[in-house]
Amino acid sequence: MNLIPFIDVLLVVLIFLMISTTFTRYQELAITLPTASGTETQVESKQIHIAVSRDGRFAINGKVTDPSQLSNSLTQLGVKDSNLQVNIDADARAPHQSVMTALEAARDANLSNIVFSSQTKK
Repeated sequence: MNLIPFIDVLLVVLIFLMISTTFTRYQELAITLPTASGTETQVESKQIHIAVSRDGRFAINGKVTDPSQLSNSLTQLGVKDSNLQVNIDADARAPHQSVMTALEAARDANLSNIVFSSQTKK
């Protein structure tokens, strides 16, 4: 029995699994929201979530995006509905400049309903 073709197929499958698993961990950003006292609002509206990570990276609705493309992505999402709510989920230790970049991108996309996310104090 010739095992070389079998080994070749296994190596191809192994390489495919190694490549596909390294890309999946960058789909979302891990953020820790700042704490605030207050009540949770229950508003039923269409939302766009902008996540700002601790190291200043951005994700729109779970997809990591380049800071230079942030405004264009928001414009494309906001064309359909002008009453969209932009929800900025910034890490508690995110740079202030990154949060301002997200705000400017929302302004450039003519989206004015902006909300900041936080977690309740325990």
